[in-house]
Amino acid sequence: MADAQTRPSFFDFDVTKMIGDFRFRPFDVEAMMACQRRNIEALSQANQLTVEAVQAVARRQIEIARQTLEDMSALLRDMTQPVSTEDRIAKNTEYAKQMLEKSVSNGREIALLATKAGTEAADVLRKRACEGLDELREFAKHQGAH
Repeated sequence: MADAQTRPSFFDFDVTKMIGDFRFRPFDVEAMMACQRRNIEALSQANQLTVEAVQAVARRQIEIARQTLEDMSALLRDMTQPVSTEDRIAKNTEYAKQMLEKSVSNGREIALLATKAGTEAADVLRKRACEGLDELREFAKHQGAH
């Protein structure tokens, strides 16, 4: 029986003493909201850059398609003209060479447009992520000072 009296009981646990030792630092809701607002602004800016890039790529592809149709029309007109077989082969060979060069050039241009847009959007997000980490460091520094 003596052991029962010397052991602390569950009900003898002093919660107020434990809570008294805990230091609660006020949470800066305004700073958190401002941080989230900046995050949303960065996402919005990156999204806007992406939309503009997609539109630019689509416009350029339409221009390329229009130019290709014009080139095909010119080729068909040339093919209806009476010329020697040697001249026809020479013209068709030259036309095929030009079309190949244009295709490679146009493909490279489209790839560069898309790459540039992706890089710009990624830079916006990278910059904001770095800023967010700096904000977190500052927030932790201020919390440690309190």
